[in-house]
Amino acid sequence: MSRKVYIILLLAIFLLSFDNLICQKSDSKIKLARVKYSGGGDWYNDPSAEVNLLRYVAKATNIPVEPVYEYVDLASDNLFLYPLLFLTGHGNVNFTEEEVRKLRTYLQNGGFLYIDDDYGLDEFIRKEMKKVFPDQDFVELPFSHGIYHSHFKFPNGLPKIHEHDKKVPQGFGLFYQGRLCVFYTYEANLGDGWPDPEIHNDPPEKREASLQMGTNIIVWALTN
Repeated sequence: MSRKVYIILLLAIFLLSFDNLICQKSDSKIKLARVKYSGGGDWYNDPSAEVNLLRYVAKATNIPVEPVYEYVDLASDNLFLYPLLFLTGHGNVNFTEEEVRKLRTYLQNGGFLYIDDDYGLDEFIRKEMKKVFPDQDFVELPFSHGIYHSHFKFPNGLPKIHEHDKKVPQGFGLFYQGRLCVFYTYEANLGDGWPDPEIHNDPPEKREASLQMGTNIIVWALTN
């Protein structure tokens, strides 16, 4: 066997293994992994958020989920065990070159990242995601986009859960080959509506709206 053929075979085996990891969403319980990042931002805040959201998803859909809190380091190969990632915080975010490379590979091979600005994240996350997709800027999604209608209907776009600057909430996206692979919510604070009720003392209707929109994100990501 020639060296060239040998290398091609190794590459094919790697890609098949990679696809199996990413495609675990079709045959195992779904987890929403929290992204651990450096830079000083509080990536770890409100650990009950994902647990409550996934419990809600289990009741509202037939998606098999495992409602646990797990975090993942972008530099770790464990990244590829999760079809969905969640990144949030109030401050600085810093990706290393290795994290940028692995996150790009993850997103280009079917992975999905949801980012929620918990107020103070915006200027940092835009800069870091530019490293991941240098040829793109975040594009605001129209209210007609499927992510607002995948399960529950949000004809007017994102619900606003917490008030900060009295700005209209916006949903932005990054794409790979036409597929929305990164969804970023700004001035909405969806993630603050997911933790245990006593954490933020949000009115029930705000929590319900945030959980419904969170469900939409998961449904859309897994079906697209």
